[in-house]
Amino acid sequence: MHSTPHGAAVTATGLGVRGPRGWAFRDIGLTAGPGSLIAIEGPSGSGRTCLLLALTGRMTPSAGTAEVAGLPLPKKMAAVRAITALAHVPGVTDLEPALTVAEHLRERTLLQHRFGESVRALLRPRRERTAAARARTDAALEAAGLDVEVLPKGVRTAVRDLERAEALRLSLALALIGKPRLLAVDDTDMKLSDAERAGVWATLRALAGSGTTVLTVCSQAPEGAVVVRTGAHDAEAATSDDKKEAADALAEAGRA
Repeated sequence: MHSTPHGAAVTATGLGVRGPRGWAFRDIGLTAGPGSLIAIEGPSGSGRTCLLLALTGRMTPSAGTAEVAGLPLPKKMAAVRAITALAHVPGVTDLEPALTVAEHLRERTLLQHRFGESVRALLRPRRERTAAARARTDAALEAAGLDVEVLPKGVRTAVRDLERAEALRLSLALALIGKPRLLAVDDTDMKLSDAERAGVWATLRALAGSGTTVLTVCSQAPEGAVVVRTGAHDAEAATSDDKKEAADALAEAGRA
């Protein structure tokens, strides 16, 4: 099964990305069904983020084959981008420290309305559109595990005043507003306490359990995940250059 209404199957064979200074990663194999929790595990600099970007249609593979929801990469990169969303990817989905939680949510909702809605949805009365947007935002916050009522100033809390785990959950909520079939999360367990890490993994497991395929980058994969490992021997590539290229591509597609 390639996909469900909520999740996407992901496969890869011999997948690799080569940068100006060598391989970011190579020889990656993966088979995961819809609603899987997939963990890209490996040391920093081993191409984990590049693999995440390649599997979500944001970076062009140099070798091998991959499919997301039956859509082949790189042939259908735009279609893959349309059913996937990124969260917490440095240099790509960075939050603006001076903006509040409410401002980030409002901006993401407007982008979803502008680029992600069907013509039929756009033609609904304004009151219905507003109510639908509010319901979608509330559902995304709940799924991400972010209780805005406990923040220092509620939704008026600036991003710079959020704890790291709260900022990560906000990034998750913003990505979930688009109801992706595959949610990709970078640096999932970086600089979190044991309790925070456990809480984030519980949230991601719940998302996968609800049917959304979850693709994560981590230093240590949680129990029960479909694990993909990148090797330190591939760390010679120009990872930062590849991330910048992917960020530019996102901006051009109106999805940054």
